Order: sequence, then structure tokens, then C-alpha cells
Amino acid sequence: MSPAFGAMEVEHYSKGVLLEPFVHQVGGHSCVLRFNDKTICKPLIQREHQFYETLPTEMRKFTPQYEGVVSVSFEEDEDGNLCLIAYPLNGDHDNLENLDNSDCEPKSKLLRWTNKKTMLLENEKISKEWVRQHRKEEKMKSHKLEEEFEWLKKSEVLYYTVEKKGNVSSQFKHHNPWSMKCHQQQLQRMKENAKHRNQYKFILLENLTSRYEVPCVLDLKMGTRQHGDDASEEKKANQIRKCQQSTSAVIGVRVCGMQVYQAGTGQLMFMNKYHGRKLSVQGFKEALYQFFHNGKYLRRELFESVIKKLTELKSVLEKQESYRFYSSSLLIIYDGKERQEVSVDSDPEDLEDLSEESSDESAGAYAYKPTASTVDVRMIDFAHTTCKYYGEDSVVHEGQDTGYVFGLQNLIDIIKEIRDESSE
Repeated sequence: MSPAFGAMEVEHYSKGVLLEPFVHQVGGHSCVLRFNDKTICKPLIQREHQFYETLPTEMRKFTPQYEGVVSVSFEEDEDGNLCLIAYPLNGDHDNLENLDNSDCEPKSKLLRWTNKKTMLLENEKISKEWVRQHRKEEKMKSHKLEEEFEWLKKSEVLYYTVEKKGNVSSQFKHHNPWSMKCHQQQLQRMKENAKHRNQYKFILLENLTSRYEVPCVLDLKMGTRQHGDDASEEKKANQIRKCQQSTSAVIGVRVCGMQVYQAGTGQLMFMNKYHGRKLSVQGFKEALYQFFHNGKYLRRELFESVIKKLTELKSVLEKQESYRFYSSSLLIIYDGKERQEVSVDSDPEDLEDLSEESSDESAGAYAYKPTASTVDVRMIDFAHTTCKYYGEDSVVHEGQDTGYVFGLQNLIDIIKEIRDESSE
């Protein structure tokens, strides 16, 4: 690296945010990047952007909080290593600072470019040596990624051993093969288009995994139809075939990706969309069971919470006139950190935080307290969503999205079956 190029990089980084792969992405093909601890970003697709900006109030608790738009570009060094950098749109730093998030649930702090947690690289805190070291580390990672991609092509269910040293969540970085695959593909696309374009708009969204120490994530492709109204005949035929050959056509839902922490072995289990497409209805049920099982026991205390949220979402969607959520996904997230045992003979202060849903009568002399007592249920990916209120769509639908609602009801029924069978 020449001294001039190194100096240019230092100045460049001092104005933007260095984006990293979002390691908890388990499905989809669009690249999701980590902006900071609380925020992720992904390439802006006009239809999805329109959805977030016109989102019905009653749906906001079931979608990630939308936090604005940034401009993303990339730099390439002499060795061909790439980094993605985010900037305020049009150089307007107030664009994000003045966001009005008061009517969004859950309420979060406003995103500020001056917040140290955003990894802003200030002039006085960065050096040429740091840039050189970062490039060296990235190059080493790229060789490892090539090996993992080959493994990913051959294996649809992978297990990674997580070292039990310190905080388990700190071991997650660079483990998830699917997120790294999407990140690498995004870099390649931007590199190929570099001669024509090096400025891309990305949308900022709430990081739904940030509240969990060890996020377990299930990505479900919802609905009996996946192609959008604007799909080509080839794309339409391809999506119809995928639905017919998977559980989508039968129950309106299929596994698109999964990440589960196995407390018994200290491993992370990843299941990708290719495996999800092959599952029968019984196989889908078994995958759900596996998602709620930590290798030692079934997380039964989570069932009522997820059933309640899914039922509420179903009620909300049944009232949405004209919306069609083609190719949208549903995320179910909970904390995989092993629960702590608390003796029922302990001091009352030690037990007062036990939630009602976490108590287990079969636990004998012990009650169990999950580190996160709730399950999060959120809709994501709205690139093919349509609604009559958008105005410009040639096809206008009436009533509710029956395919999506059908999938939700079957999902609820299957989780109830797992709950009832496990309590017998």
C-alpha cells in the first residue's frame, strides 16, 4: 500500500462508518450488514423502502424499526480487498439525528453519527498502522471464507463448536456461513459495477438480535405464493416450482434458515434454505422442535409467548386491506444462553424476577429463569410487497393476504402440537 493511498484511507474512514457482516443473518439473498450494535443496514429497494415509510401503525410492533437511509461505497486496496463504508445521505449529518421515532415500538434511542458505539473512526483515533493491520486481517479471513463456502455448498446443516471462553456471544463473530456468503456476493457485485457506480443507498433498520446474548434465529418464508406481480415468466415459474416442491404449497410456510445454540455440546447449528425446501410437513415440524431444543431440553417456557405473538400478528394481518407480502419472511428469535437454576428454597429476592411463563412444575426442586423471557416475532423482507395504496402498481388486490394468514395459522397449530406432545 502506498503512503498516499494509506493517507487517503485514513481521511476517508474518518468521515464514515465501517460496515461489517451481520453474523446473525440466517436466510435471504440480500446482504445485511452491521452498522452498530443496535442497527443493521441492507441495500435499498424502492418497494421495501416505501413499505417502511407508509407502514400501518398496528404493524410496527411486528417489523424492525426503520431508521433512515445512508449512502454506501467501497474502497479497494492494492491487494484487491474491499471494505464497505456508510455515510450520511448527501452529506447531511442531520438526516439521522432528527429522526422522529416517538411513535414506534419498541422505543429506542435516536441514532447519532457522533455516538462512539457506531464505530465512527475519528482522525485522532486512527492511524495508517490500523488500516494496514485491518487489511491484513481481512485478507486472512478471505482465505478461510473460500474454504467455508465450499463446505456450505456440500452441507445444508452445519455445526460449529463455540469455545467456552468468556462471553459466548463474543465467539459468534464470523461463524455464520450464510451471512458471510451474502456479504461476499454483495462485495463482488459492487466491484463488478465499480466502473459505472460506487454509491449505493442502504436503509437502516433495528437490529432485532441486539437484546440477546446468544440469539437463536428462525427465518420462515411465509405464504403459498412467493413471486411478485412484476416477476418475469421465468421467475414466476421458478418460484411456483419451489413452492410446489416444498411445504409452502401445503401449509403456507417453509424453513428459510436457522441458527440454534446447542448448550449441551457448545455448538451452533445452522440450517440453510436448501435444506428447508426439502422438508416434508413432518420434517418441518421436526425442524421447529429442533429450533426450540437446546440440546439438553425443550424450551417449553417459550411456547406460550410465541403462540400469543403469532396469533396477534394473524389478527393484525387479517385486517390489512389489499396488502400482499410476497416472498416476505417471518423471524422468530430468542436467547439461547443456558438458563440458570434457582432453588425454590432460595431467598425471595432471588426468585422475584421469575416470570410466570418460565416456571416449570416438572422441574422438581428448581425453577428456571431464562435470561430473556420473551420471544421476538417480526416480519422482514418487503421487496415484493404490494398494496393498492402504493398507487403505481398495475395489479390491485382486495382483502387480506390469505396465503400468508394460512401459513401463520398452520405455524401456530404445529407449535401447539409440539407443546402439547412435549407435556404428555
